[in-house]
Amino acid sequence: MPNSDLLTASDSPVKTRKRLFEAGHMKLLVLYLISQAPKYCYDIIKDVGAIVGGGYSPSTGTIYPTLNYLEEQQYIHAELNAEERKQYSISPLGMQHLEAEQATVEKILCRFDTRKQIHNNEQYADIKRAMENLKASLRIKIQHCELTPEQVYAIAEKIDQAAVEISRMEVSQ
Repeated sequence: MPNSDLLTASDSPVKTRKRLFEAGHMKLLVLYLISQAPKYCYDIIKDVGAIVGGGYSPSTGTIYPTLNYLEEQQYIHAELNAEERKQYSISPLGMQHLEAEQATVEKILCRFDTRKQIHNNEQYADIKRAMENLKASLRIKIQHCELTPEQVYAIAEKIDQAAVEISRMEVSQ
C-alpha cells in the first residue's frame, strides 16, 4: 500500500495504535464474565482490567453502553438491590449466544493472557522493549519519510521474515 494510502487512512502521518478490542469482543468478554457469576458494573470493570492486564481499566463510558447492548439483546438482565444498584445476570439466550461464540471467547482470553505475560513477566522485558522499538521506528519512518511502495513492501517483508523465524525457533520446555 502506498504511503499516501497510509496517511489518508488515519488523517495523520503517525499510524494510530491498534485497538485493544476488536469489534464485539468487549461485549463477549463482559457476557463471559457475567456468566461466571452475577456482577455489578464495578465488578465487571475490575474483572476486565484483571483479564487484560498492563494497567488497563475500562471506563464506565465503555461498560455501560456494553451492558445496555447486552440487555437490549436480552443476553443479560439487571436486578436492583436494596441500594438501587444494578446487578447483572446472564439469561438463557445469553448463555446460548456465549456457547455459540465459545471459540471467539477462548481466543480473546488467550490473547490477553499472552499480553499479560509479556507485560508482567521480567523474563519478557527484552521482547516488550523490542516490540516497542519496532513500533516506534515504524512511526518515525512513516512520519518523516515518503515511503515508496517498494520500501513499504520491503519493510513488510522484513517483519514477516522475523515472524517466520520466531515461529520456527526451537523452544525448550
